[in-house]
Amino acid sequence: MPGNYDVIIVGAGPAGIFAAMELADKAPGLSVLILEKGKDIEGRLCPSKEKNVPCRHCVPCSIVNGWGGAGAFSDGKLTLTTEFGGWLDEYMPKSEVAELIAYVDKIFLSFGATDIVHGTDSPVIREIQQKAATADLRLIPARVKHLGTEKCWNILKEMRSCLDAKVEIKTSTEAKTILVEDGKAAGIVAENGEVLRAKYIVSVPGREGAEWFAKEAARLKLDMSINPVDIGVRVEVPAVVMEHITDAVYESKLIYYSKSFDDRVRTFCMNPYGEVVMENNSGLITVNGHSYSDRKTSNTNFALLVSKTFTEPFREPISYGKYIAALANMLGGGVLVQRLGDLLSGRRSTPERIKRGLVEPTLKEATPGDLSLVFPYRHLVSILEMLEAMDKLAPGVYSNHTLLYGAEVKFYSSRPALSSSLETQIKNLFAAGDGAGVTRGLAQASASGVVVAREILKRINK
Repeated sequence: MPGNYDVIIVGAGPAGIFAAMELADKAPGLSVLILEKGKDIEGRLCPSKEKNVPCRHCVPCSIVNGWGGAGAFSDGKLTLTTEFGGWLDEYMPKSEVAELIAYVDKIFLSFGATDIVHGTDSPVIREIQQKAATADLRLIPARVKHLGTEKCWNILKEMRSCLDAKVEIKTSTEAKTILVEDGKAAGIVAENGEVLRAKYIVSVPGREGAEWFAKEAARLKLDMSINPVDIGVRVEVPAVVMEHITDAVYESKLIYYSKSFDDRVRTFCMNPYGEVVMENNSGLITVNGHSYSDRKTSNTNFALLVSKTFTEPFREPISYGKYIAALANMLGGGVLVQRLGDLLSGRRSTPERIKRGLVEPTLKEATPGDLSLVFPYRHLVSILEMLEAMDKLAPGVYSNHTLLYGAEVKFYSSRPALSSSLETQIKNLFAAGDGAGVTRGLAQASASGVVVAREILKRINK
């Protein structure tokens, strides 16, 4: 019957795509629906980038919404490690997570992904690790494949074509409510009021849908744990400053614990020869980075994120992160940019000071301003401490000319209680990917979709 399905998948990011591919491949007769509030792959065009005009505040933003999700559609790094990129190893042995990552890597390869792996063990990497340790930094090397933003688009398009005749796909269709009957998943009510029924619901809404899922989980009275909220800046330096590291490791995951507050600070999403971009998160403008495989700039950018775990009674880390982003938007009308030297001197950056700097900003739309008016004191101190530590590993990072963009916030901070198959406390309702707080990267998000699909297949085949 129209509106009746075996499985409904909410979100067409990597977790949703891989869940659908696993189901379609192993049970071709299964009736599967994918709901995605953003546009289809062909329609994911950012007007500001296409026409070189200021952000138009499109709703939904095609940078973070649409077929392929946010992370898969920007830069496209496959991190082939269990050490970071999510918490799947809290639900299953690390050996099983490693097998799943290898499995999704083969699938990416079959759709045209590169076979070039960065960050394999070498004397150069061990030397960088040793030097990092002397600066109180921990370098976690990882085998990484860089797909590139433009190559990732092609891969996602091929995956879309592969699934087109096997599952039903509704883009520009937002899920509003998860239906539960007699303690079991029963369906989805779409934003347009359409009732879609299914025995199995897979909620994989991505970072952009994290707040929606958290509200639905609260309404359904699911037990939730609070992940750390990640707030920080995107740093932009001349590529030559970091290339001795990025040439060897590419995605250099550096971790530091601030001396002042013992807060965990980490690098995230490093983009050698890349560019800084804006993202529209439901009206809030935040910053991110891209790197292309065939197009290079003279700069490297990366995020520095301060992780803070809140305790009782506070249970709204997503709202807290949005508040910080809103301050930057209030002061600058979007993303703020400041030279490190101006921040240290206690003055705002101006267009003239930015122009005199040695680092030419790749995000032209960013407004010169003062980030000290945006971030809490302990966040700012922790970020500055890590930049100073990184300067011992890569001289030039702690330069007056280094650019800091804010705010960068990762909205994936609430995680429901889940079984080893990522099932919630409601039978047949599964949650996975970044939006459920289970993963933080393309590889583990894809793997989490496979985990859920395999469990559904087991139940169907009983």
